[in-house]
Amino acid sequence: MINVTLPDGSVRQYEDGASPADVAKSISNSLAKAALAAKVNGEMYDLNRPLEGDAEVAIVTARDKDGLELIRHDAAHVLAQAVQELYPDTQVTIGPVIEDGFYYDFAREAPFSTEDFERIEKKMEEIVDKDYPIIREVWSKDEAIETFKKIGEDYKAQIIDDIIPPGDPITVYKQGDWFDLCRGPHLPSTGKLPKAFKLMKLAGAYWRGDSNNEMLQRMYGTAWGNEKDLKAHLHRIEEAERRDHRKLGRELELFHLQDEAQGQVFWHHKGWTLYRVLQDYMRRRQLENGYREIRTPQLMDRAFWERSGHWDKYRENMFISSIEEEDKVLAVKPMNCPCHVQVFNHGQKSYRDLPLRLAEFGSCHRYEPHGALHGLMRVRAFTQDDAHIFCREDQITEEVKAFCDMLRSVYSDLGFDDVVVKFSDRPDVRVGSDDVWDRAEKALRTAADATGLEVIHNPGDGAFYGPKLDFILRDAIGREWQTGTIQADFNLPERLDASYIAEDGNKHRPVMLHRAILGSFERFLGILIENYSGAFPMWLAPTQVVVATITSDADDYAEKAAETLRAAGLRVEVDTRNEKINYKVREHSLQKVPVIAVVGAREAEEGTLALRRFGSKGQEVLGLDETAEKLSDESTPPDLKRANA
Repeated sequence: MINVTLPDGSVRQYEDGASPADVAKSISNSLAKAALAAKVNGEMYDLNRPLEGDAEVAIVTARDKDGLELIRHDAAHVLAQAVQELYPDTQVTIGPVIEDGFYYDFAREAPFSTEDFERIEKKMEEIVDKDYPIIREVWSKDEAIETFKKIGEDYKAQIIDDIIPPGDPITVYKQGDWFDLCRGPHLPSTGKLPKAFKLMKLAGAYWRGDSNNEMLQRMYGTAWGNEKDLKAHLHRIEEAERRDHRKLGRELELFHLQDEAQGQVFWHHKGWTLYRVLQDYMRRRQLENGYREIRTPQLMDRAFWERSGHWDKYRENMFISSIEEEDKVLAVKPMNCPCHVQVFNHGQKSYRDLPLRLAEFGSCHRYEPHGALHGLMRVRAFTQDDAHIFCREDQITEEVKAFCDMLRSVYSDLGFDDVVVKFSDRPDVRVGSDDVWDRAEKALRTAADATGLEVIHNPGDGAFYGPKLDFILRDAIGREWQTGTIQADFNLPERLDASYIAEDGNKHRPVMLHRAILGSFERFLGILIENYSGAFPMWLAPTQVVVATITSDADDYAEKAAETLRAAGLRVEVDTRNEKINYKVREHSLQKVPVIAVVGAREAEEGTLALRRFGSKGQEVLGLDETAEKLSDESTPPDLKRANA
């Protein structure tokens, strides 16, 4: 008999040779029907694979993360079978699961087209309807190579020959007459695959990712546990496309990019206004929290970056300049932290000076491959809301807590209240001793616990000089963005000889806390544009009010009204063009201006404004002074509202 321990801790006995399917059936018919696979002692198993002895067993369904990965894996196999049945001249290569879906690389002389998708999807549904049992077989390496070569699958034969060690068994999965090399596990049959899949796009891909090899055709798809989840995913994609910051950047005249300055942004007036409003807000918040703003050089000698450790770590991403007559190599700074240590080192520091919080809107440059560039989200030139806190070890908890409070307040002001925190510890490639890392990790984890943060452990993803807390915010359509960070660094102060005079009269090394809330301004503005779909809250909007005239008789009053609103601190434009008012309203609504103030002969005579809000069909008529007071209050940044309350 076999003893099986279930997730609730209960133990059941089964006959030798029992499978996870038998376990599921013994629990309930509904579980047996929903079961897709099982976790046996933490390893994924096919439902019908016999248990090899006493085991901990958890049944996997479509509701589980592992179940969803299994569905996507099987969808890839069903795709490959469908393609080969429709296009017999096609060879299959690899077909892994990826985020939100899967892909399969095919070798075929004739190109596929997205117009083929409907036909392929129909064939996939037929394969599901035929409910082929999915059978696991174990072959020898020689048998597998010979079989795949015999059916013309040269790529599969090459994978087996290159990757599988001699003597190792190979698992092959069959569904009907079709089979593929695979570790598994898989669903019990093709009929278990929900028909909640869709082919999404085509791309080219080199065999084995090597540009010297043949070009294959990659077919991407998505698969979900049910039709509802598929529709929700497709809706998110549509929303993401509608909110694409590159598209909105053009339409709202915020910025543009061009080949002559790859990875660098041309900010237009409206976009730069948005940039400055956000930067001014962050400057006030940092001053309010005891930071001293500084400015450091863009170019530093190579020897400096070698001392800091960044040359070895980041050289391939650094832009280099040389001065021949001085025989020097200079690097454009990829980050600000070593420069901030130089400011700290200028003049002797005492324990009474700590904590010292130095902030810089630091311009940095990093070489990113052309293919990695993506609008504002991935650039080569960017500015960070960067700061470094130099403190004693016993001040870490208090400083981390103050930072976390500030970060949550900033995110809330900007419309993000759903934030996840990850704790990342030592990576494989790092500087500093294990003892130093032990102290740094303990200090940061203790600080995180003291703030009451719910922290997800993210092993091995720390910075090369220290552990970190990363803050991931969720936007209006549920996407996650890693933005803020605070990192405990015991190593860089040592490498760059930073010290302070402690109470005992001796020199001690400060701890250096690297921190950012927005991260890159460029990237965060891209996130903001997409989160709000370009319809910014009043205080952030580049143009807050447009005064639009109905007739030319109201032109003088429109200018007077605009001056009154500007005097109240509002960003105002005037539209006195010889166009119909409906055309003007529509045009400024497309620009997502929060308030359009319409004026005609009556408004000029009565000293009023007819206010139309973005997204609202109605209008509100107010006196000019009342409008100025009301809109001025609405447009006041949240931090200034709190200060004035």
